[in-house]
Amino acid sequence: PRVIEITGNDQMQFSVTTINAKPGETLTVRLRAVGTMPKIAMAHNFVLLAAGTDATAFANAAATSPSTGYIPPAMKDKVLAMTGLAGAGETVSVTFKAPAKPGRYTYICSFPGHFVAGMKGVLVVK
Repeated sequence: PRVIEITGNDQMQFSVTTINAKPGETLTVRLRAVGTMPKIAMAHNFVLLAAGTDATAFANAAATSPSTGYIPPAMKDKVLAMTGLAGAGETVSVTFKAPAKPGRYTYICSFPGHFVAGMKGVLVVK
């Protein structure tokens, strides 16, 4: 698989906000949390959402789901790929196939407040 290296920082930003892929291409997203804040206050994940998913609604529901790693159980079917949470100095990864259907697929950090602060990007399948 092709490896995409992304960092997430204490300013709640991804270092990569656009990933281009071919339909069905196998990708590994490796997310490294850089920063100094403790994990309980600042952690990051990579959550790729299905086409048509309301990312704001997903992020709002995620904020109330700490026991499931900030993935809302009622919306788990909207997740195409996800990592666990990474605190400062930690790295998490996920390997997945890009969707077969060309389009734009949003990815977010579902830790509370991070999506609203702009911690999001798009997987462009073409």
